[in-house]
Amino acid sequence: MTNRYTEGTFDAVVIGAGHAGCEAALALSRTGMKTALLTLNLDGIAFMACNPSIGGTAKGHLVRELDALGGMMGVVADKTMLQIKMLNRGKGAAVQSLRAQADKNRYHTEMKKVVENAPNITIVQCEAREILTENGKVTGVVSTYGGVFYCRAVVVATGVYLGGKVFAGEFSKESGPNGFANATELTKNLVDLGFSVRRFKTGTPARVDGRTIDYSKCEIQLGETDVYPFSYTTERIPVTQTPCYLTYTNEKTHEIIRANLHRSPLYGGAIKGIGPRYCPSIEDKVVRFADKDRHQLFLEPEGADTNEVYVQGMSTSLPHDVQRDMYRTIAGLENVKIMRYAYAIEYDCIDTLDVYPTLGYKKIEGLFTAGQVNGTSGYEEAAVQGLIAGANASLYLREKEPLILGRNEAYAGVLIDDLVTKGTNEPYRIMTSRAEYRLILRQDNADFRLTEKGRKAGLISDERYEIFLKRKELAKKARAELKTSVPLKDCRDFVESYGGNVSGGMTVEAMIKRNIPIRDIKEKFGLFKDIPNDVLEMTETDTKYEGYLKKGFEQIEKTKRLEDKQLPKDIDYLAIDGLRIEARQKLDKIRPASLGQASRISGVNPADIAVLMVYLKK
Repeated sequence: MTNRYTEGTFDAVVIGAGHAGCEAALALSRTGMKTALLTLNLDGIAFMACNPSIGGTAKGHLVRELDALGGMMGVVADKTMLQIKMLNRGKGAAVQSLRAQADKNRYHTEMKKVVENAPNITIVQCEAREILTENGKVTGVVSTYGGVFYCRAVVVATGVYLGGKVFAGEFSKESGPNGFANATELTKNLVDLGFSVRRFKTGTPARVDGRTIDYSKCEIQLGETDVYPFSYTTERIPVTQTPCYLTYTNEKTHEIIRANLHRSPLYGGAIKGIGPRYCPSIEDKVVRFADKDRHQLFLEPEGADTNEVYVQGMSTSLPHDVQRDMYRTIAGLENVKIMRYAYAIEYDCIDTLDVYPTLGYKKIEGLFTAGQVNGTSGYEEAAVQGLIAGANASLYLREKEPLILGRNEAYAGVLIDDLVTKGTNEPYRIMTSRAEYRLILRQDNADFRLTEKGRKAGLISDERYEIFLKRKELAKKARAELKTSVPLKDCRDFVESYGGNVSGGMTVEAMIKRNIPIRDIKEKFGLFKDIPNDVLEMTETDTKYEGYLKKGFEQIEKTKRLEDKQLPKDIDYLAIDGLRIEARQKLDKIRPASLGQASRISGVNPADIAVLMVYLKK
């Protein structure tokens, strides 16, 4: 047993410095909490172990929400992007999402710089072995070296490092991602503390030498310069952007995969962990979608100063010789050289039904969890959990009301509510289809939904708040100009050119509701001067979908009665007459914060909610 010694006394300790850990530490720092950030390797801080990108469908919403709450992922992504584009442009505004290719090394370097220079944060390279508790409360963290970090709050953000094991064909090794060391000591302690621990699995594709790709056989995928950035603090996006490329697998690729399924640890039984349904390996795709004769692959640069290219869509755990052969069947990759081979990784994570909507552990005060240890996949899901866990750790220390986001307030609220109310039996990924109110939860209005909440929690600096207030004034000005009436003689030809009929003067608002683009109205009539495009687009969407938004807010009001009805923490659900046995057991385990949360628990039906309402009245 290693001798113990005192490393220091802190308000909080964050275990892990990935995307969740960095945002948790920064949230604690911004609220004045003295914080120790423990990482297995300083070179792994905010490391992008998989895709070198930020954002994507629904994920872009999370990044904008994170920024609206004072987080740093969007700021760093804007600073290090190689290209950016808006996904789902052909669909409605609710499901349009930003996605950017990031320079992998620069992203790590920039976020490391942010964390290193943040006040109140002490970074220490070490492995956490034990979380100390006394009388049901956190008292410290012990490293494998024996160092004790005394504290009153802990955020566990261990990513895929906890019990990490990599697989490629017949080969397996105890390891974290990308050759980094894994964490081997903390799992036992989590089990001892009462957590339910299980194994999940994820994977990553190969990185190939871009100089050996024949791009002439691929379809170029350019970025866009007319989109807004992730962060409300970023003034503009880069004009010069790096292209990506699109290519496809083919029947020959699939033949090689099918012929070698017996060598896959996924199909051979070596991998026990549960993988992500929405990001399957290429062998999984070939088996599950046998009717498809090809699958798309995106060739994405890993950075401006490297030849490494990420082959998105080709995640695999097949052996290296099979990987080489199957990659070389693909158009443009016939002579490709693999620089880093693909692998799958298994890791330990917890059952989030043991966690409150604050991300605090139900059995120990001051203990919070965030990121992939909570069973999620993706940098964005991890980062927003990190901020919420860090903020609530700080609010707990300051004895203030917690920051809990509702499903009607943020995608972050949907994500966390799904985790703590429904749980997940596979790596969880956020999607727009998970949100009931997605037209209200658009990425363009994240600051209007969340910045005041962030300010109240102490997460928003004066500088960020000033930017928000300025946007608020611009939006108010834009809404006022919607009432501008254009005389018939000035608007007839213009409106008719868009296929509309006009018999008199028309307001700008009426034109927008006839699907006339607001930018065209601005140019034609000289309106909306000094209104930036992002505010202009938000105004257009709010106007065009005003009726649907009104119905959405009415629906939210109807469900608010259940959400506002708080349930005492000490209810003995097992003793309530009238509740079915399954409902009693589920309610006792999850211990919902409100009737609304109780109504979303699998196994609790409307009759059970009615019984609970009667019980509360008594």
